[in-house]
Amino acid sequence: MSQATLLVIQGVDQGTRFEIDADEVGLGRGVHNAVRIHDTEVSRAHAKLVRANGRYQLNDLHSSNGTFINGTQINSRDLAAGDEVQIGRTVLLFTMQPARNERAVVTDKVALVAEPGPDPSANIVGQTSPHDGPALATLVSDAGRAQTVANLQVLYRIAEEAVRPSNSIDQLLGRILELTIEVTGADRGCVLLRDSQTGEVSPQVFRHRPGLKETDRMGVSRSIVDYVLKTRQGVRTSDARSDARFIPGQSILQGGIREAICVPMQGRYDLQGAVYIDITTPPERALLENKPQGRFHEELLRLMVAIARQSALAVEDNRYQLALVKAERLAAVGQTIAILSHHIKNILQGVRGGSYLIDMGLKDHNEDLVRKGWGIVDKNQDKIYQLVMDMLTFSKERQPVLKPADLNETAGDVCELLMARAAELKVQLAWAPASNLPPMCIDAEGIHRAVLNIVGNALDAAEGREGAAVHVATNYVSETSLVSVTVTDNGPGIPSELLPQIFNIFESTKGARGTGIGLAVSQKIIREHGGDILVESRTGEGAKFTLEWPLIEEAAES
Repeated sequence: MSQATLLVIQGVDQGTRFEIDADEVGLGRGVHNAVRIHDTEVSRAHAKLVRANGRYQLNDLHSSNGTFINGTQINSRDLAAGDEVQIGRTVLLFTMQPARNERAVVTDKVALVAEPGPDPSANIVGQTSPHDGPALATLVSDAGRAQTVANLQVLYRIAEEAVRPSNSIDQLLGRILELTIEVTGADRGCVLLRDSQTGEVSPQVFRHRPGLKETDRMGVSRSIVDYVLKTRQGVRTSDARSDARFIPGQSILQGGIREAICVPMQGRYDLQGAVYIDITTPPERALLENKPQGRFHEELLRLMVAIARQSALAVEDNRYQLALVKAERLAAVGQTIAILSHHIKNILQGVRGGSYLIDMGLKDHNEDLVRKGWGIVDKNQDKIYQLVMDMLTFSKERQPVLKPADLNETAGDVCELLMARAAELKVQLAWAPASNLPPMCIDAEGIHRAVLNIVGNALDAAEGREGAAVHVATNYVSETSLVSVTVTDNGPGIPSELLPQIFNIFESTKGARGTGIGLAVSQKIIREHGGDILVESRTGEGAKFTLEWPLIEEAAES
């Protein structure tokens, strides 16, 4: 069955994602609701989501401020993927993720077929490319149609900006406003955004045409903005001084504004704000500059409405992306905390067990019991140290500290360190250093940790097997200039379906004994050296891990 979710994309709980896993789910401010919204304009029991026959129906529970789907107030209505639910000032996006088997059905219904014969493109006519836009103007002779084509080209450029990666919504709106001023011939412009919580509008972005000297602050008539937001209609004036609608805006008249346009930023279902542009050049100066009066015509007003629409959609998409990123971050943090808490709890249980034996030994003056307890504490102390070091290594991007080092010495130190553990697990640990290793630069501390994790995993895998053994070797292939450390075990092997997942963070095949961090950390370290980890394994035949990277010679450091 499809998995339904509600993601808060606007409101105080932005970024919170609710998984719908029951047939009836309450939405509201009260603590008993599965979808609890901390919005003062949301009723305690605001609405209820009911699942029946694979469909979801949203029912308003006589709330104070109503329930809206895609901007329309409802009493009861079925939800579809992509619907926006608004309760109070909170907007939630309803999504349905198809089950894995549902997605697999598509591959059974659609197939890409390679057709033999001549090039099929020879039969295709009317080809064009995204960059053919300007050539369209040559196909029209009528001035009105030419203007329409020009407007479409402007919207095409605006649409390109809307999907271009940007650091912030301010950068995106600023670029759109710059294009708007360029194509409309306006002197100045600003975007006013509406606060989703208070409903108030405030200036967000301001731009002016190149070469314009800024003398005063830009005056925007609140009465005109309020009128545009209330009626959701654009306003144009070609003579602000004689336009009665601009009389309340004294700042506009005092600013010498000759022409102005203000249009609403209407999103999919909600109003996001307004876009305002004006021309401040006095008429007599316009004559000297040979600039015609009345440049803001009805066709330009329609273009501005379309631009404002694109800007509103960009704001909505940015809001959705921010909510999605926040939701993913919260989910990742929650998962990380839960998994780490589980591992730390297990380690602390070991520490408590060892401490209990030490306490008993001290009370009974039993030195052997104290020594046994301390051994348990020391082992678990090492576990938590390794866990913390792995987390620190994985959590930060860094450049490896490359210094001349002996790889055989680094890998040999790992084997020497783990000999006692291998003996405890009754696993034979063999070490075979290469004799042909050239001088090289490595991050010795990082390589030590990477090899330590892989060899430790191999010992755990081989434990309990008949003739349990782990073989560690270094190697250098001069033809490819590749340095490697191979770790081979005769454990149970890794099932083929699990091989693609073993380097994922917190993915472990060792059950409660593993943290799922070691392999991810080792891979990160080797990739920092420009290499990778190769895995060969078959169920029942053990596994071979090859840590391989290009030789970095000492001469490269000088």
